[in-house]
Amino acid sequence: MMKRRKLGQSGIEASVVGLGAWAMGGWMWGGTDENESIKAVHAALDSGINLIDTAPIYGFGVSEEIIGKAIEGRRDDVVLATKCTMVTNTTHGVHKFNSDARGPNPNGHIAVQIYADPSSIRQEVEASLKRLKTDRIDLYQTHWQDTSTPIEETMSALLDLKKEGKIRAIGACNASVDELREYQKVGVLDSDQEKYSMLDRGLEQEQLPFCQHHHVAVLAYSPLARGLLTGKISADRVFAEGDQRRNDERFRVAYRERVNTMLGQFEPVAKRHGITLTQLAIAWTFHQPGLTHALCGARNPKQAQENAQAGSVELTSDDLKQLEDAMQRADPAAA
Repeated sequence: MMKRRKLGQSGIEASVVGLGAWAMGGWMWGGTDENESIKAVHAALDSGINLIDTAPIYGFGVSEEIIGKAIEGRRDDVVLATKCTMVTNTTHGVHKFNSDARGPNPNGHIAVQIYADPSSIRQEVEASLKRLKTDRIDLYQTHWQDTSTPIEETMSALLDLKKEGKIRAIGACNASVDELREYQKVGVLDSDQEKYSMLDRGLEQEQLPFCQHHHVAVLAYSPLARGLLTGKISADRVFAEGDQRRNDERFRVAYRERVNTMLGQFEPVAKRHGITLTQLAIAWTFHQPGLTHALCGARNPKQAQENAQAGSVELTSDDLKQLEDAMQRADPAAA
């Protein structure tokens, strides 16, 4: 049965495995299939996932629109999370990158800014509510941190939206511990969403202990390292134009070979539990101290169902040690 954990101090209980909807927007993932995406959402909900995480920037609204269509009639079954501060309608804030319809491109015609001014956040929340076809967002998160706007002002705006009932819980993403402290000075911060996986463990030194101590939920994005930890990406696979992995150093052949060698050493643990390598990587993620939820992308029903089944896996201390030893031996970063 799918495990559920609270989102910080909000009282909201969310499945330990969440559905990440970045790829559904198509942007940076080589396009999207709306019908398959909607089926994936339905499969996730039917399999015990109730946490769905999206953002306006994912396909410049496309992901939110797809989620809105998919959850129509099932809104009360969903813990709906989306984000703000990553905008394309202003020159204010901090310039993040330029993009075209496929993904970041220095010559792209779309300027993406990080802007957390209260007036901008209020515009964003109204646009998200409309695309998502709902009257409230369960978890509203600042997507990236705007160094040009004091966090005190941003957090005050979020608290106002909470009082108005437009949002139910407040989170930050891609934030430092110092930035999390700034949020907490103004009000209750319920969650922190950060990149974390077997290949990305930088949170373990400071961030996870801090969040655990302060009862802040931690949502891991890319817990499967954009597919590397599924065991389904061969060393010779070629990625399509528009797929962010095509020119990523981490997806070079030598690195993929080393990761796949490591995954081969995980096989005994996976077989012992009767699960796939994908499910093992997801379960490992939410078994880490302080890490409460794993957000996993899915573009079709089969992927959604496979991810969801990881939510009931119980790994023992011996399992975790065996996996840790294999990671140390393989050391993919040395590739």
